[in-house]
Amino acid sequence: MFKHLILILGLISSMNINAEEPKGVIGEVYINGFPVIYKFVNEFPNEDFRANYPRLVVVSWNYDGSQNNGMPENIVNERMIVLEDALEEKIEDLGISTHVYSRTGNNLKELVYHIRDDDEFLKALNSALSAHKYYPIKITFYEDKEWKDFRELLNDFNKGS
Repeated sequence: MFKHLILILGLISSMNINAEEPKGVIGEVYINGFPVIYKFVNEFPNEDFRANYPRLVVVSWNYDGSQNNGMPENIVNERMIVLEDALEEKIEDLGISTHVYSRTGNNLKELVYHIRDDDEFLKALNSALSAHKYYPIKITFYEDKEWKDFRELLNDFNKGS
């Protein structure tokens, strides 16, 4: 998946996969010469948990980072944080989705979740964002019962650490 060595920058607290709060990582890769920051829990969830979230959804936000080494300008980043917080508080906390990872850099922000159902997610998303200004996002759904996308991300980062 990545062409360059991955640098693990630090630990963060993140999603609740089991009864304990697992620790996550923030990792950095370089894609086309630009830094890309990933945030995820460095733990593959158990089969029962994965079975509840068979669909993968990627919320993508393209932005102009040409003046900031491929990273979003502060005002754009602040809006991205508002969006991410709304997704967590209004959708994830209801059990409709679970955060898998996020990436920021090279002119692209992606928020990646596993979900139970496409229509349920879209309904919750529209409700969660109904009072927000327009976000320039694209939403793409995938079948990923085996969580292959996340497994590949973990493998790539574990090879680089």
